Amino acid sequence: MPYSLRPLLPSDAATVLGLNNAAVPAVNAHDEASLTALLAAGSQAIAVVHDAAPGDVLGFAVLFGVDADYASENYQWFSARSDSFLYVDRIVVSDEARNQGLGALLYTAIFAAAAAADAGQVFCEVNIAPANPRSLAFHSRLGFVPIGEQSTKGGTVVVSLLSAAVGPGVR
Repeated sequence: MPYSLRPLLPSDAATVLGLNNAAVPAVNAHDEASLTALLAAGSQAIAVVHDAAPGDVLGFAVLFGVDADYASENYQWFSARSDSFLYVDRIVVSDEARNQGLGALLYTAIFAAAAAADAGQVFCEVNIAPANPRSLAFHSRLGFVPIGEQSTKGGTVVVSLLSAAVGPGVR
């Protein structure tokens, strides 16, 4: 596969902001300041790049570990129910790079990071209103199962709260 993973770099900020905001409503919109704050608060941020152009981010994921100082309604829901997890705040792949296995490649790194942190579960959420059936199907193929639903953003979004076990033979 001609793709590699690397940490997000400060020089990636404009590209990541564009990718993030192109993915709305699957993820919430950010401006430069709020994205910078999100990346600073997260425990890890991963980029996927083409080997021939390692400076060009094709997708990314932002992760939070246990006990993060993070006010996200979804993170708080998971945090109240577990003390052994890695939370995927967002995972985004550019429209042009979809269907090339990049989301699965990012999740390989996410599960490796969870295992390295001795986390028992990887948590994420996917919109069910407005619906995001492609993401629900993708996460199901990776072994995620629904463990709850939550209305967020003042009732404008409903999410399915998902969990996948971390351990031998997973992924």
